[in-house]
Parts: sequence; structure tokens; C-alpha cells
Amino acid sequence: MTAARLRDGSVVDMACADGVVTAVVPAGELPRPAGVPVVDAAGGLVTEPFVDAHLHLDKVRTLPWVGDAALQAYTGDGMADSARGIDLARAVKEQYSVERLLPAVRQALADGERHGVLHVQAFADVDTAAGLVGVQAVLAAREEFRGRVDVAVVAFPQDGLLRDPGAGDLVEEALALGADVVGGIPWLEETTADQEAHVEWACALAARLGRRVAMLTDDAPDPSCDTTRMLAEALRRHGLQGRGVACHARALGHYDAQRQTAVLELAREVGLGLVSDPHTGSVALPVERAVALGVDVALGQDDIEDAYYPFGRHNLLEVAFLAAHLLDMRTAPQQEVLVDLVTTSAARVLGLTGYGLRVGGPADLLVHDAARTVDLLAHHAAPRVVVRGGVVLCQPPAVSTPATASSAPGTSA
Repeated sequence: MTAARLRDGSVVDMACADGVVTAVVPAGELPRPAGVPVVDAAGGLVTEPFVDAHLHLDKVRTLPWVGDAALQAYTGDGMADSARGIDLARAVKEQYSVERLLPAVRQALADGERHGVLHVQAFADVDTAAGLVGVQAVLAAREEFRGRVDVAVVAFPQDGLLRDPGAGDLVEEALALGADVVGGIPWLEETTADQEAHVEWACALAARLGRRVAMLTDDAPDPSCDTTRMLAEALRRHGLQGRGVACHARALGHYDAQRQTAVLELAREVGLGLVSDPHTGSVALPVERAVALGVDVALGQDDIEDAYYPFGRHNLLEVAFLAAHLLDMRTAPQQEVLVDLVTTSAARVLGLTGYGLRVGGPADLLVHDAARTVDLLAHHAAPRVVVRGGVVLCQPPAVSTPATASSAPGTSA
């Protein structure tokens, strides 16, 4: 790859072989043996692929099946009725079948691939309403995209554990079927004791099976919510440091400063990553505060046209663009943080190994038309070229200069 502009402003040439970056040198210094395919970045930014740390993949495009009632409850009145929204959304599962879910699941992954999203933590409902149908559809799509898009499937008891007797057994069945991560949603339980029991069950199961944990915590503007702390303490208790993720954690923004700092420092100590989805609700966790305290934070797509969010293209630059406004992060340094939240920081949240643009790292690269971070976010366009393992996966039509790449799909980078 020639004339690749890195985010630090340097312009370099890169060589790739056997799916690995083998050299990064100043532009013009890399030998170009005859017959070796070349991608010309033409001075456009080249980044790592995007990482979606939170997507309800089984629910994609299901909003027309259930109507707006759940969406109104979840997002209305400052999210005060978000738990009721979840209960109303349960009705959509009456229409679940693998055959009906799979086309939209497949399309969401294809849209993400086109937008450079090559790593996805995909939540799939596993409960007494959905049974294993949602996870079966997501697992089927995961196999179709293997080698192109990495999908870590979360067996997610959307309706709670104690609130939904039998959900725990179904989660274990889903893990045996091929799901990767133990899911949870403890804040939805009716009592503090039940919330603690939910967290303890999930972390004990993850420790026993050698899995990671990913939970939705404190998804309401209520300072009495405390399940992010519960999860962090359970990770330490079960030896799961660095193997947990808390999505939403919106209540953190309503804690007093001392309590907020204590929970964020605990998250840092135990390696609990946080995922914010500010576009899917009117409340967000304090992202910049968490980053400043050394907590790994990611942004996620969360939902695509379902009972919780009516939009979405599985474009994480679009998510970062929205977050710039919703989180009041618009200065140049803040823009760089936003890109981190969908690339390097997000990779740390998910515990991805071997991720990163460096010699010896995977030849997984995105070539953008934008030459500046501000343009990358402002236009949130699909990458001009998507490379996985040194092979070009996608070359969407160019929408602006500086140039088009010189290789064709299926060639090496």
C-alpha cells in the first residue's frame, strides 16, 4: 500500500505478506517488485478496521413487526420508563423464526463490512420468549461471514434471569451451541438482591466455562442503579479481570462526583470495559470522565431499526459523528478520542488480541477518502477500500477525491 496517511499525519508505504503487515516506511522508500498488487491510498487516511462493541443483531429491522409503543416508552421522558419499553418489545419475539431473522442479520453484517466494521460483539436474545431462535440466526450468519467479519455472539437473557425463570438454562444451551460470551441485564431485576444474584450467576458461569461476560447495566437515569459496580466487584471475585464489558451504564452520569469516580476507578482496576450508545437514548455514561481515568471505552451501534432505535446503517463513523454532538466532543483532540472509541479503545474493551496498525500486526486496513480526522467524522463515508488479511474485501464507489485505489477486489494489499 502506498501513500497511506496515518492519524499522526505521517505518510507511509506499507508491505503485507501472509496476512501480516511486514513493513511501514516513509512514502516512496518501499521497493515495488514487479507483479505485486498495490493499493494506492493517495494520501487518504488509513486506519484499523472498526469495532462494534454492542449490537443487538437478532433484532435488526424488526421495528415494523412491533410498532412504536416500545420505542416511545424506552426513549420518552428522559428514559424514565426504559424498563417498560423492554417489556413491550418482548412481543416481537412471537414472530421470530430463523428464516425470517436471517436476511436482516446478514444484511447488517454486510452493511458493516462495507463500512469497515470487521469486529462485532453481537447480542442475541436467549429467553423463554425467543428460545434459541435469535442466537441460531446470529450463529448461522457468523458462519457465513467467517474470515471477513469476526462476530462474538453474546447469549443475552434480555428479559432478566430471575424475572424469566428458565432463561439461565437457555443461556447455557446457547453457549453449548456456539455462543461465545455470557450475557446479562441485571438492572432489570426487581430487587437489589435479585440484581446481585443475576451478576453472580453470570460471572460464576463465565469463570467455570472460561468465557467473557457482557452485560447491559444501569440503562436508566436513576442514581439508585448500582449494577455496574456489582459487575466490577464480581469480576474481581471470580478472577475475570479484563474479561468483562458493561454496556450503557447510563446511571453513572447521575452519580455524585465522588461515587462516580469510585466506580470508574474500580472499573479500571478490574479491566471492566464500558460501551456507550448515546444515540439510542437521551442519557449517556460520562465517556470523557471514564477515558480520563484510564477506563477502556467504546461506542456501539446498539440497534438498527428495532424497538429501541429506528435508524442505523451499521456505520460506526456515523455513530461517532452523533456522539460528537451528544457528548459535546468536537475539538480536534476530542475527535481523535472518538475515532479511538470505534477502533483501538473498542478493541481493548473486547479483549481483541493482535489488533492494531503496526509491523507484525494483521493486514486489516481501511483506506479512507478523507485526509483529516475532521473530514472522516464529518462525512462518515464508507471506506474507499476495506482490506482483511491483506486481501481487498470491498471497494465501494468513491464519492470524492483524492483518488481511487489501483487494486481490484480479491487482490492483495
